[in-house]
Amino acid sequence: MSAILEMRFDHRPSTAAYMLRALHPLPGLRRAGSFPPVSVSWRQHRVDRRHLTEFLRLTGLRADQGLPVLYPHVFGFPLQMVILTHPAFPMPIWNSLQIRNHLIRHRAIPADAVLDLETRMAGQRILEKGAEVDLHTCMRTRDEPVWESLNTFYYRGRYGEPGPASPLARAPAVGDQVLAQWHMAAGVGWRFGGLTGDYNGIHWSRWYARLFGFRQAFHHPQLVLGQCMARLPAPDPSEAQRLDAWLKGPVYYDSDVRLRATAKSGGTAFALVAAGEERPAILGCWRQAGTSESLLLQEAVAE
Repeated sequence: MSAILEMRFDHRPSTAAYMLRALHPLPGLRRAGSFPPVSVSWRQHRVDRRHLTEFLRLTGLRADQGLPVLYPHVFGFPLQMVILTHPAFPMPIWNSLQIRNHLIRHRAIPADAVLDLETRMAGQRILEKGAEVDLHTCMRTRDEPVWESLNTFYYRGRYGEPGPASPLARAPAVGDQVLAQWHMAAGVGWRFGGLTGDYNGIHWSRWYARLFGFRQAFHHPQLVLGQCMARLPAPDPSEAQRLDAWLKGPVYYDSDVRLRATAKSGGTAFALVAAGEERPAILGCWRQAGTSESLLLQEAVAE
């Protein structure tokens, strides 16, 4: 196995610089053979109160007992972009699609905590019509793991002999009961992009989105996911909790959506469906987590 490529930051990485780096020619996955082992860390981070306030305002979530489980995924997303745009990475970030988010908050995280984050390659697989790569992020405070995520990106294409799917690929079944309906406003793509560092043109340019086969620009999936969570019954905030989300399609600006929900043991399974569509744009499950749950242990089944 190749040596791990390590990068360390004592501040939030500039995503603009890394997005520009992604314009350089890349060899492609077939020629490279695999995705490289890359690890990126960001030490001694303190939450920016203005950043958190804007996140809460746009999603409708609350931070009554520590940071929401979705929030570290948003402010830590630049570390994933550093990996996806690394010169050794064989595929352009422009061709990647987020398809799964798995997040565990092991305990309540105070908004004033000093946080250390590390993101690294955790898995990769060839499928019949594409390739997947998993990025794992662990967040610690005082050397204690308090939060982790496993984020999966998909690249369409033919890259070789397909192998087994991830054990996390199967989404839950959700009933037809509608819990909430609302209108997804326009004009927030650039603002939410500022929170994540993801300024991909598919979220603010109709022309650019249509180049990739979409009807128009559409919302960042984590904004939509946050607005779903704000309308769901939340697990006990003092206990460990887990969010699993399967990102199935775009939610366009100025669209009406409905949220279906089904009670599950310890939580709620949900589906967000845009008006005029039958297929959910997002499927998910938000529930209380076990004390010994680990995303890497689950994903190791597929390796």
